[in-house]
Amino acid sequence: MVKIREDVRNIAIIAHVDHGKTTLVDALLKQSGIYRENQVVQDRVMDSNDIEKERGITILSKNTSVKHKGVKINIIDTPGHADFGGEVERVLKMVNGVVLLVDAFEGPMPQTKFVLKKSFELNLPVIVCINKIDRPEARPHEVIDEVLDLFIDMGASEEILECPFVFTSAKQGVSTLDLDVEGESMDPLFDTIVKYIPAPEDDEESPFQLLISTIDYNEYVGRIGVGKVERGVFNEGDPVVIVNFLNPSEIKKVKIAQIYEFEGLDRVPIKTARAGSIVAIAGIENINIGDTICSADAPEPLEFVKISEPTIAMNFSVNNSPFAGKEGKYLTSRQIRNRLYRELQTDVSLRVEDTELTDSFKVSGRGELHLSVLIENMRREGFEFQVSKPQVLFKEIDGKKQEPIEKVTVDVSNEFVGTVIEKLGMRKGELVTMQEPTGGYARLEFRIPARGLIGYRNEFLTDTKGNGILNSNFDTYEPYKGEIPKRVDASIVSFDTGVASAYGLHNAQERGVLFLGPGSEVYEGQIVGQSPKGVELEVSVTKTKKQSNVRASGSDDALRLSPIKQMTLEEALEFIEDDELIEITPTRFRIRKKVLNSQARYKSKKNM
Repeated sequence: MVKIREDVRNIAIIAHVDHGKTTLVDALLKQSGIYRENQVVQDRVMDSNDIEKERGITILSKNTSVKHKGVKINIIDTPGHADFGGEVERVLKMVNGVVLLVDAFEGPMPQTKFVLKKSFELNLPVIVCINKIDRPEARPHEVIDEVLDLFIDMGASEEILECPFVFTSAKQGVSTLDLDVEGESMDPLFDTIVKYIPAPEDDEESPFQLLISTIDYNEYVGRIGVGKVERGVFNEGDPVVIVNFLNPSEIKKVKIAQIYEFEGLDRVPIKTARAGSIVAIAGIENINIGDTICSADAPEPLEFVKISEPTIAMNFSVNNSPFAGKEGKYLTSRQIRNRLYRELQTDVSLRVEDTELTDSFKVSGRGELHLSVLIENMRREGFEFQVSKPQVLFKEIDGKKQEPIEKVTVDVSNEFVGTVIEKLGMRKGELVTMQEPTGGYARLEFRIPARGLIGYRNEFLTDTKGNGILNSNFDTYEPYKGEIPKRVDASIVSFDTGVASAYGLHNAQERGVLFLGPGSEVYEGQIVGQSPKGVELEVSVTKTKKQSNVRASGSDDALRLSPIKQMTLEEALEFIEDDELIEITPTRFRIRKKVLNSQARYKSKKNM
């Protein structure tokens, strides 16, 4: 007999990067009585990963729950960045509705569209939450119209167009259903969730079925599968089997060691899991995302949402520079390989392949940010390795070479519109729409090959004086668009090994912008700067001034060195060319030539 579980609601919070998802979850947790009155609570508690804290983005989806008037609300905080879209797609399978969070000034943005499309495909009801209404420049009335226009453009059903709107300031912890009424707490949002999001159905008599949507990892218990119980009841110790929709004939008998439910930020052991509950299970060794755990009497796999394919690949290889092994803890190909394959356990959008070379591995991901976060995590764990320039993954469709096309949305000050259109046009970008400028800003939409964006973001920030916003997400594969012009800047390469001196750097800085200061160790073939002339230059930055007993007037004045350019990892990935690598160590990264010796490099170019 089917019952409605009125004591549970399962929701996902979806939004664009930096629209306040994680801050909103903080406010809900604080007001639901999860914390003790005297407990010190850090901000953005859901972003537990160091990189998430530093960059202010959510990378991994997280589960939590709050209680409101006797109803348990399971909340999944999802990433807003398209590079982590694999996370979003699978967690939507666990929920009965979504809260769409939109900034009261910026309005709906590209990533909002990306995640919304996925929730529409699953027919999930939507609550629109317009956040940051306390911003001085907030324009909530216009944003309501923009959200409804977006829904219509995306073919939303009548029910979705009649969705409720809640206005919040997550920072202040208040919400209201009417902009003319000042909010006092998060209760209006809590009440709307309970009223509008459907309660899960509970059919106790049907055979047990649970779809694994997320994988976590713990050193003590190994892999932990997280998912929603679709039907039936399961008790700890019951005989169960694992089946997968992609391979329904393979049935594996397994034993579950422990079941957990989410209470606030903790996992609490339970003995029984019922339909509608989001649970974590431990004790199954090779559990994977997309597996269905079901009753041994009825092994029926559940269909799984297709994950977006990777569009960019790069090689991770053992560091073979002259400074190899000086700073890292994990250096060998076996250690690097194990770490990359371990990442596959939790990152569904990543692909790792062995190559013909035993010390090099091909890693494919959803974008530069996706791969740079993996590199950064490995660096912090003590790994030392090298990475190549990101390459776009082409496909052969109907005998024709096809490439991934990205949809790009640019918000930019009116004065820079011409520059952006010109630069993206050179990179095979097509301007699709241009919204009339409001408040001095215009919004441009382009379709551009994914390879056209590699190396552009840095240039974009320079062109727009740091004020432009650029967002992209994968659209489709289309026939190859032709050659794209390469970067204008060329590398300045060191032709000797030693310690950089002020005298050597002073001479070299006349040729371009340098990446390092005096006292830095350098080796032959290391890239020490960039030249604006487009011609690769070789310099000696270790050269010192010859000592003599003749002193000319003014020669002892201190040498003036220009400020060095400190590149971020993403900037370095965008800067390097096909014959260059980035050497990654726990303390720094260096840009280098693949062939370090200048004579060998000259010969290899001649033979090409």
